[in-house]
Amino acid sequence: MKTIKIIIALLFTSFGMLNAQTFGGENLTDNREKFRFGAKIGINGSNVYDNEGDPFTADTKYGLMAGIFAAIPIGKYFGVQPEVHLSQKGFEGRGALLGSSYAVTRTTTFLDIPLQVALKPSEFITILAGPQYSYLIKQVDKFESSSFAYEQEQVFNQDDIRKNILGAVLGFDINLKHVTLSGRLAWDIQKNNGNGSPTTPRYKNKLYQFGIGFNF
Repeated sequence: MKTIKIIIALLFTSFGMLNAQTFGGENLTDNREKFRFGAKIGINGSNVYDNEGDPFTADTKYGLMAGIFAAIPIGKYFGVQPEVHLSQKGFEGRGALLGSSYAVTRTTTFLDIPLQVALKPSEFITILAGPQYSYLIKQVDKFESSSFAYEQEQVFNQDDIRKNILGAVLGFDINLKHVTLSGRLAWDIQKNNGNGSPTTPRYKNKLYQFGIGFNF
């Protein structure tokens, strides 16, 4: 419920900014050749996948994202846009064990660094794509069943979990004068187990992301 309220607040804020800058009389100049720096906040809808055929079913988990970005022009139509943000990922799953139903939730916190190439066909639209480096900070697992429940938090110092994960990102920005509305798709390329341990799941993160940024 708290996450839903945050999503609604972000949507109302975004539409308010859009109306104010589009219909409020501000001059929306072409900023494609200007360096811009800003902060952003948003919502992740994340899950996990396995492209090697292991059966696994999970539901989308929602979390927060917050960070900074820089839009660096290389001429009018191209540029680069690095970003750095903290990002909550994970999944929610349900099943049955020995006739008893259970629910499991995994929440992971990553430091994500996407290094994106920017294509700017107009002053309002930027198309972005590139690699993403993710560093795993911590993981929280919750397990609940009819008979017991537990919660475990781990800060990863051991070597059997891959803390450094290479991924990819694809997305767009809608650029107003001082506000950027963004959408992203991102997914891990590397498995999350570092040394091939069979006790470590090899699932990869995937997510869609919506955010609002304020730039200068």
